[in-house]
Amino acid sequence: MTTAQRKSHLVPEEVKVLISAKRVDGTRVFNRAGEHIGDVDDLMINRRTGQVAFAIMSFGGWLGIGEKYHPLPWSMLDYDPAQEGYVIDIEREALERAPSYTRHELTGEHAWRERIFLYYGSGPSGA
Repeated sequence: MTTAQRKSHLVPEEVKVLISAKRVDGTRVFNRAGEHIGDVDDLMINRRTGQVAFAIMSFGGWLGIGEKYHPLPWSMLDYDPAQEGYVIDIEREALERAPSYTRHELTGEHAWRERIFLYYGSGPSGA
């Protein structure tokens, strides 16, 4: 079966609900006021359950220099088709105070995971 044939078997609702992780990378993130506050840089997936636990949002910096990475519990993000991006209930100032990490620091999951849950007040669903 060719790729085109496989795609033709998908129900339209499935295409609207499911998305490839590759397509999430680079998606813009907005606050409720519509202010662009960052972009999805990566996803952290629980290897046992297959659930997305965190979206890693890049924030700040210029051309990748000085950029901060903010793990956001996946449950915080709502996709808004009108903005073609994710919306979160957090103001820029709160995000600036939120735990942030370098790309290297994100390789050690246990050190940052608890701090993220404590800061955002969300439980470890899917983590």
